Amino acid sequence: MSDSHAIAAAGEHEVHEEHPPYLRHHFVSMEQQTETTSFGMWLFLLTEIMFFGGLFTAYLIYRNWYYPAFVAGSHQLDIFWGSLNTLLLICSSFTMAMGVWSAETKRHKGLVWSLIGTLILGIGFLGIKTIEYTEKYEKHHIPGHNFDWKGFTNPTQEEIAKGDKPLAPDMAQKTEVYFSLYFAMTGMHALHMIIGIALLCGMLFKALRGGYMDGHIAFVENFGLYWHFVDIVWIFLFPLLYLISRHQ
Repeated sequence: MSDSHAIAAAGEHEVHEEHPPYLRHHFVSMEQQTETTSFGMWLFLLTEIMFFGGLFTAYLIYRNWYYPAFVAGSHQLDIFWGSLNTLLLICSSFTMAMGVWSAETKRHKGLVWSLIGTLILGIGFLGIKTIEYTEKYEKHHIPGHNFDWKGFTNPTQEEIAKGDKPLAPDMAQKTEVYFSLYFAMTGMHALHMIIGIALLCGMLFKALRGGYMDGHIAFVENFGLYWHFVDIVWIFLFPLLYLISRHQ
């Protein structure tokens, strides 16, 4: 081997030793890699804001057009389940924040338990949504051929006691618009929760094996941003769907 080849090989070996194993080859430093991934995460969240913003705008427009139908539709939602889900997500934001802090301070047990707590709370949220969706299925409130809009023209005595009023047939049919938006918004939110739980399982598996204790916690921090965003979306969904249209 010539001296030039030996020097080049030694230089290449030195570069590989200086670069940590989690530094991608197309970045010159960990600082650049961290800033790039964070910037990419914020761009992704911006697209998510525009997506859910469109759904919120559609909901507010249709609510203004078919206000009585939206009031009747919101009465079919159980505030208890919605409030419990809100509490679960607020607690999960706290546990996720504790997980990020534990990763930053290299507290292995704290990270593992925080991720476990966040995972349990997320699964609990989806469990409650399953209960609510099952109730909508039993009442034929899922938009489609079997949607029971006629029930809104002749509410039961129990529903009348809660403040429901009979709707004209043309307005009663518009309750399907409310439930279409309900399933669209809560369904997309639940999909984001499912994706988050899948990522949480991967993070937990790696954390149990001692991961994220080497100072490379960009994934944990970016996932924390994602999880907090999903929680914030629900903070807007809860009053829009469950609260603001319940009383004329």
